[in-house]
Amino acid sequence: MIRVFVRHKVQNYARWRAAFDDFKKTRKAGGEKSFKIGRVAGQPNNLCLLFTWDSVTNAKAFIRSKELKAKMQEGGVREKPEIHIFEDKG
Repeated sequence: MIRVFVRHKVQNYARWRAAFDDFKKTRKAGGEKSFKIGRVAGQPNNLCLLFTWDSVTNAKAFIRSKELKAKMQEGGVREKPEIHIFEDKG
């Protein structure tokens, strides 16, 4: 199973969440299977996201897409995200 971990800070969680939810169909079309959202303890605008993706190739293509960059800007992402792609091994 392919997982994608993302951590980044946002200006405002509600604004970010609206943009994230609006992008659901695009994420699914790109290969997303599921996601979870968390926050760094004590930092409500420092988000940790864990996605399940259908393939490494599709995850990388989605991460590099212009559409994602535009949606992140719309959602108020304040910094370059930390992104890790990995495979479950048990």
